[in-house]
Amino acid sequence: MRKLWLALLLLPQLAWAEGETPGKFDYYVLALSWTPNFCVREADPNHPQCAEERGLGWTLHGLWPQYETGWPSFCKTAMRAPSRAITAVEADIYGTSGLAWHQWRKHGTCSGLSADEYYQTAREAYLAVSRPDIFRRIDELMRIDPLVVEAAFLEANPNLSADDITITCKDNTIQEARICVSKDLKPRTCGADVIRDCSLSSAEFYPLGSN
Repeated sequence: MRKLWLALLLLPQLAWAEGETPGKFDYYVLALSWTPNFCVREADPNHPQCAEERGLGWTLHGLWPQYETGWPSFCKTAMRAPSRAITAVEADIYGTSGLAWHQWRKHGTCSGLSADEYYQTAREAYLAVSRPDIFRRIDELMRIDPLVVEAAFLEANPNLSADDITITCKDNTIQEARICVSKDLKPRTCGADVIRDCSLSSAEFYPLGSN
């Protein structure tokens, strides 16, 4: 019984470590969020990312340093935190400067990069992925098989394989496309704790303008 209790106690540490050494990780996860779904399911109605005139589709949730199993976060770094001016520039791909700041604090500090270098790397990774235009043409709420979303990304990005990308769901809704890349931003197979796709046969997908 004592061994079982100790094993349960250690489980979160195996997945998520805080205060780890910056720069010591195996690969990145590039997480792309479908903004309309985020705005309907998670965001405050007045969230700046959800302003209809911005027309945001797949935005950058973050570029996350990852271990083969688990991930570091909130690492102690000597790198200077980004200024408001710097995070404001990143709002075009993150949706808000606040998210850009949070991503630096939680994940960027573990990259071993300066804030400028981290944001530059994240932008490079984001722009290297072709986000399928077909999703911007959806004009009504639909239920979509997560595998269809994955297939659309694979078709738009022939350099990706099925094991390099996973589609996640949250609250019965398509949440994110997560793409695994090496430190030099080349596609690579996701770790066992990232590779698991959404298990639903279909999930809600909201069109632009529904937030």
